[in-house]
Amino acid sequence: MGTLGWIEAFIRILMFFFGTVGNSCLWLCSLPGPQTPLRTNELLFLNLAASNLLNNCLVDLPDAMSDFAGEWFMGKAYCSIFLFCADLSETNGIFFTMFITVFWNQKLVGSLKRGGAPVRLDNLQLVTVLLAGSWIVSVSFNVPRLFFSRLEGENASRKCVEYYPSETAMVMYNSVIMALANAVPLAGTVFASLQIVVTLLQHMTRVQGLSAESHNSTGNAPPNETRSTNNDQRNTNNDQRSSGTSKNQEGPVGDLVRTRVAERNPGSSSQVRAAKSVVAVVTVFLVCWLTHLIVRITSSIHNSTLILDIATYTAASYPSIIPYMFLYGAKKLISPKQLLQKLIKTVRLLVHCRGVA
Repeated sequence: MGTLGWIEAFIRILMFFFGTVGNSCLWLCSLPGPQTPLRTNELLFLNLAASNLLNNCLVDLPDAMSDFAGEWFMGKAYCSIFLFCADLSETNGIFFTMFITVFWNQKLVGSLKRGGAPVRLDNLQLVTVLLAGSWIVSVSFNVPRLFFSRLEGENASRKCVEYYPSETAMVMYNSVIMALANAVPLAGTVFASLQIVVTLLQHMTRVQGLSAESHNSTGNAPPNETRSTNNDQRNTNNDQRSSGTSKNQEGPVGDLVRTRVAERNPGSSSQVRAAKSVVAVVTVFLVCWLTHLIVRITSSIHNSTLILDIATYTAASYPSIIPYMFLYGAKKLISPKQLLQKLIKTVRLLVHCRGVA
């Protein structure tokens, strides 16, 4: 195997390792407790992690093994499964990222603009239907991959590639996939993420305005009011409790408590933190998938092995990066020891459920 082959194999192994670890953590940390109901964001994360693990285990690992072997040695049957799983995970990743972005957009707007009013996507039944529909659409779109595959090259350099009955069939099929499974979800994700950015900027501007107003108004406040404000701040242990105390106060003293809390950590709420992580994920998402989309369009015009490899590695990098961002945004980053303990608890719960059944 040449230098290029070793580099490709090493990249695939890294993607497999980091993707498997990250998505396993995301999946385990999103599982509800024995007496805790399943929440909407957990269901979204569970499906995204499952789809990414499908890509890590059935695409990244076999591809790395074939690079190390110097040829495709798993036969034509697995070649079809390989191509199917790769595009299935890709399509699901795009749809699930769009759902998560729209969900946190609604959640952020409901929290900051409507005082925590319930949002439409915070509904398990609705989200379950959307996720089930996404799986069905993704499977339907990628079923042709099971049939349009073949092995090219001699025994020492065989590769698993797609083939189509004609050039027209290839262009039509890829055009439909790129339009319905790439362009439309990408547009929805961009629109929702832009709304998140605008809402965050408005929130920051509001906090800064309240801060300036409170500083001006408390300059003339009597000393006893200032002392009571200091006592209120000293007695609060977290942002939520101090916000709740300030709601019962009126005038500049209450404004000061609220703005001091906001100044101390304006992004402390879970909604704002999660929304910021979603914006970061969408940035990586756009870099990966827009590059992938451009390369796919280019490959449909001029078929090149190098171009197809770039498209493959660009798409494969996304499932290996984003689970860590979501874990950070949801405050679910845990140590290896905690991960092992959670894995043991999950295995015990599954064994118990199987024993009861």
